Amino acid sequence: YLRDVVYIFLFVTNMPACVDRFIPDRSAMDLDWSNFSLLQKENHHERTAYCRNLAKQLFNETTNRRILSFEGRSSRTTCSCAVSDSLQMLHQHCKKELCSKPRANRFIPTTAEKILDAPGIREDYYLNLLDWGVDSTVAVALGFAVYLWNASTGEIACLTGDAGTSLVTSVSWAADGVTMAVGTEDNLVHIWDCSARQKLRTMEGHSDRVGCLAWNGHVLSSGGKDSTILNHDVRMRQHVVATLKSHTLEVCGLKYSSDGSQLASGGNDNKVCVWDVGTHLSGTYAPRYEFTAHTAAVKALGWAPFQKNLLATGGGSQDRCLRFWNTSNGECINSVDAGSQICTLLWSRHSRELVTTHGYEDNQLSVWKYPSMSRLADLKGHEARVLYSALSPDGRTVVTAAGDETIRFWKVFDQEPKKSKSLDDSLTSLRGLHIR
Repeated sequence: YLRDVVYIFLFVTNMPACVDRFIPDRSAMDLDWSNFSLLQKENHHERTAYCRNLAKQLFNETTNRRILSFEGRSSRTTCSCAVSDSLQMLHQHCKKELCSKPRANRFIPTTAEKILDAPGIREDYYLNLLDWGVDSTVAVALGFAVYLWNASTGEIACLTGDAGTSLVTSVSWAADGVTMAVGTEDNLVHIWDCSARQKLRTMEGHSDRVGCLAWNGHVLSSGGKDSTILNHDVRMRQHVVATLKSHTLEVCGLKYSSDGSQLASGGNDNKVCVWDVGTHLSGTYAPRYEFTAHTAAVKALGWAPFQKNLLATGGGSQDRCLRFWNTSNGECINSVDAGSQICTLLWSRHSRELVTTHGYEDNQLSVWKYPSMSRLADLKGHEARVLYSALSPDGRTVVTAAGDETIRFWKVFDQEPKKSKSLDDSLTSLRGLHIR
């Protein structure tokens, strides 16, 4: 008690004296930092980089910082502003780190979920022997016959059977899911009603086999080894309404844009042609664009579903390039070396992705992200070139056929994202309720 009295007396009189202790000033101390520092030292845990950064930003940590303070400090206003600025910088830093982290790629099964036998399927790069209709029926040409397999029921039917007199070289479903076009080795195109298993008509016009087909409403386009493309109006007796001439060798690929205004064709002459269909309904006419960048045959063609003037093309074994074209101005947007022969390509209907099927050497399916063109997955299983492919009606499953005489089904793409109900939909559903 006497010693405390002496301290008070010395403090009041401002007399210097040798004392045995110092009294810290609480108003000059950062109690939060002191508490954190004491607990940290007591626990003796190794501090991570995140903890050090957090402490530095929250408490303005320095190397010579002390727990007890015997001197005054700057005003509280200045400190609070500094802490506020530090917290804002920390938030921005963490936000940048989170944004910079790449999103994890979704899981893509690398093995086929179902395998069917396809005995006797022809291994010919220039043919198109597989298609998938809107009613979930897969059509595949095996020799002289076309077989139909219903993916929902597993039912199998033979379209032509023993009545076929010529090898089938191409098949294509119409949009109604009932009508099918069949091209043959004897230069003919047959129209079938698949529900009744009945041939409706046979159309002539080509002077060599018909290797590719494409529907655009009631107009059917056919490409032949005679290097010509014919437009048939299946409603008319004189069915050939237009002749498209530009290719010098066999036409092996045909695809219409989503709105039907343009037709893309690929041939064994390494050329891709884009035709304006809407402005030429009849007669003989030349293409709007001729792309000659590929150095091998072009069979793989695909229009992007999210942009009507974006066309993807893939070259054969001497080219191996995947190219993207703007069909509004004829510009090549991008080119990617796929590493092997590109046989077919399909765009996802619900995301900006596409899948390509390949030949030598790995005979794989490759899934790509557009426009970065990063390879998401390689799907292997076929033991020969994957020459034919088609997309399921729901846009999730890809079916492929190869020279190894197998048909494989792959879960490649995501399903369509669920759409939130609008206010009008909610009100409509409420009107149907009987409330008492």
